[in-house]
Amino acid sequence: MKVNFHSRFNKSYKKCSIKIQAQFKKRLKLFLDNPYHPLLENHALHGEWRDFRSINVTGNYRALYHYLNNDTVEFFVIDTHSNLYE
Repeated sequence: MKVNFHSRFNKSYKKCSIKIQAQFKKRLKLFLDNPYHPLLENHALHGEWRDFRSINVTGNYRALYHYLNNDTVEFFVIDTHSNLYE
């Protein structure tokens, strides 16, 4: 699977602490091995984010992505649960 990063993701990623960035890298590796690993809590979203899916980065941080085609995903944003779903 190919992974792209939207410019919005890159901006939000840079704002995250080093700890959150490191945790995302671990979760991305897990995602690439198995996108539906239970630790990721991968699920479809609704409402304004209906075309996206979410994975758990930490207890509070989520990374949102969508499929560009059958073998390519694009991570769109990473942020806290409360900031994403206000």
